[in-house]
Amino acid sequence: MTAVAEAAGATAQAHCEYVLRLADNALIHGQRLSEWCGHAPVLEEDLALANVALDLIGQARLLLTHAGKIEGHGRDEDRLAFLRDQGAYRNVTMVELPNVDFAHTVMRNLLMSAFHVALWRALRASSDAGLAAIAHKSLKEAGYHLQHAAEWSVRLGDGTSDSHQRMQTALETLWPYAAELFTPDAVDDHASTVGIGVTCASLEEPWHALVDPVLGEATLIAPAATPFRSRGKAGVHTEHLGHLLSEMQYLQRAYPGAQW
Repeated sequence: MTAVAEAAGATAQAHCEYVLRLADNALIHGQRLSEWCGHAPVLEEDLALANVALDLIGQARLLLTHAGKIEGHGRDEDRLAFLRDQGAYRNVTMVELPNVDFAHTVMRNLLMSAFHVALWRALRASSDAGLAAIAHKSLKEAGYHLQHAAEWSVRLGDGTSDSHQRMQTALETLWPYAAELFTPDAVDDHASTVGIGVTCASLEEPWHALVDPVLGEATLIAPAATPFRSRGKAGVHTEHLGHLLSEMQYLQRAYPGAQW
């Protein structure tokens, strides 16, 4: 293999890896939200959370299909979603953590939706035309997700003493994991350099601009920064992802190649 071919292969691999990170964030977050179906505190929220989950899984389908084309190994959205082992997933750790209570889900939705709004806004200018098109479509959905999470954050945070404490606890639990969203590595740097993606650090300020006013109105206090960094997007996951995948992948693993 020539040096030029090796360089092209490395570029395609980094490109695919970047898109997979976006896809896996949407896929795993959507899977977690789907667990609320039939269990939300009120019927309206049962439907609302299910619809948010469907939006995220729809985004994941587009991104996984795009990643498969970039990879060029014949893997479609189903193979990438259901036939990878745990270490091959590139989602951030926050989205794989199990649901604790409704407050925890609301807070995670707030933090992740704000990130997605900032991300999709930036990726509309991606040099990858396919990714830019997905960003245009996904931005509107992410805006609705953020609005929904923000309204519930204020309602619960500035509500009863119990709802306030639950929201504050959720914030303190999830806040350290948010740092991973803005911690760059070689894949992020490459995507930014060639114009496919954006630097992680550049998203932190617009993310705060979306999150901080909501926390203020909800009377919630963000914890101080810590040196802790989760490493989900590098394939280092918690045991929780393995349990989630065992359910999510069961049919495809048990009946490989089955068509419905």
